[in-house]
Amino acid sequence: MNTTKDKKRGERIIVALDFAEVKAAEGLVRNLKGIVSFFKVGLELFTSTGPDAVKMVIDNNAKVFLDLKFHDIPNTVAGAVSSASNLSVSMINVHATGGVEMMRAAAGAASKSKNRPIMLAVTILTSLDEEGFRQIGFSGSIGDSVVNLARSAVNAGLDGVVCSPDEIRPVRDALGGDFLIVTPGVRPTWSLKDDQKRVMTPKDALDAGADYIVIGRPITADKDPRRAAERIIEEVDE
Repeated sequence: MNTTKDKKRGERIIVALDFAEVKAAEGLVRNLKGIVSFFKVGLELFTSTGPDAVKMVIDNNAKVFLDLKFHDIPNTVAGAVSSASNLSVSMINVHATGGVEMMRAAAGAASKSKNRPIMLAVTILTSLDEEGFRQIGFSGSIGDSVVNLARSAVNAGLDGVVCSPDEIRPVRDALGGDFLIVTPGVRPTWSLKDDQKRVMTPKDALDAGADYIVIGRPITADKDPRRAAERIIEEVDE
């Protein structure tokens, strides 16, 4: 289910609305109108404002990636996905470490919605490096674990995964071209890494095989967000 084959690279950028207030988020959405049409509503904004944040983005004729990373027993996650689907969001994620049964329940709930969203499994958070990965009890390498989790997501009926830039090629090689890869941890060369550990430039991430890239602070924290977004789009569309 590769929905990006006919898209320009600039259309494959999702901007993260990492704000606590919907007013600030709406200011950015309106500022980027005409150049960005996909926005991520995450935990901070959704916890603060709830579905109003989603409605605001949709009312501005843009799409929503609802990044709440559901992780609970299968029945609870299915209910959460069903409720989120009713908000007409375009993309939802769950944690792959919740297991195949939980992911299968999420996929089933999404398939029953009249507004069926793209369903993604979060593999390993981009804030973790190998040391942090071992500290929380995992063995082996991050790369191998991400590929294994991605295979589990396929078996559960999900559309794709969220993984760091480091794992784009291994996941693409293992699962082929019809499996969606959404990649955070993307930073232009002229921006700071912040708390991300496994990072790549936007152009390199798309060259490696990502379908969508998620960018937050390089745009949202810039004194001229529109120009920052334009600059990134110019770089990836070269």
